[in-house]
Amino acid sequence: MSTHSTEPVVMTEQRGFALWITINREPHRNALNPEVVARIQAGIEVAAASPDLRAVVLTGAGEKAFCAGADLSQGVGVFSPEGLDEPTTDFGRLARRVRELGIPIIARVNGACVAGGMGLMSLCDLAVAAEHAKFGLPEAKVGVFPMQVLVHLRRLIAPRLVAELCLTGELITAHRAYEIGLLNAVAPMDKLDAAVQALIGRLCASSPVALRRGKAAIAAMEHMAFGEALSFAEAQIAIASRTGDAREGLAAFNEKRKPRWVEGHTP
Repeated sequence: MSTHSTEPVVMTEQRGFALWITINREPHRNALNPEVVARIQAGIEVAAASPDLRAVVLTGAGEKAFCAGADLSQGVGVFSPEGLDEPTTDFGRLARRVRELGIPIIARVNGACVAGGMGLMSLCDLAVAAEHAKFGLPEAKVGVFPMQVLVHLRRLIAPRLVAELCLTGELITAHRAYEIGLLNAVAPMDKLDAAVQALIGRLCASSPVALRRGKAAIAAMEHMAFGEALSFAEAQIAIASRTGDAREGLAAFNEKRKPRWVEGHTP
């Protein structure tokens, strides 16, 4: 269900070397509906087609909520593929596409991050949160369970912690979320953007080719046994060492200068 506002439910804006994707449903605590998910995916497609980008920032409008999960005003249908004709949900399709993106994605958690919001945050490679943000999975309190979120969350934190969040439905603070490994950093709200920009700057120092190949390798090795993963890694480092960015990086190191990466511009 769309908002009655004439403003887009998701806004995209390129700021320097980063594409910012902002859920723009502040009166609805930036809750997800099919239009929001589709427009986030459209933003991801824009990022995928932009060779100069070094990062994507996913956030919500305002200071109260990053994302409050599914828009429950739509009833239980929000949890199912439309008409059951599709084998996957719109959120599932977004998750698959995000996993393929070779650009690092940063969650800028500006407020409450609950239910499907936890799923969005877990899809991202990195996460920075405002101190006042709260995190949780309260789905069991409305008679469902965070099934899709589990797919992503279990890769980030220990099983006991996943169980605690899912089974109790209780919220935790940003500092607790940092302690258990959900976040890379916590900052006061007035310093949140500076923390995000600092992280983008650190990403910009790295080779975009290396990051793209590295993200793909992380995803591929997730389900491999030790021996298979080691053989895969040996092959991948041999390939990576022969890229143009590898040659440039080594030359820059020896010449004591900043690298000029093959793709895009050097920040």
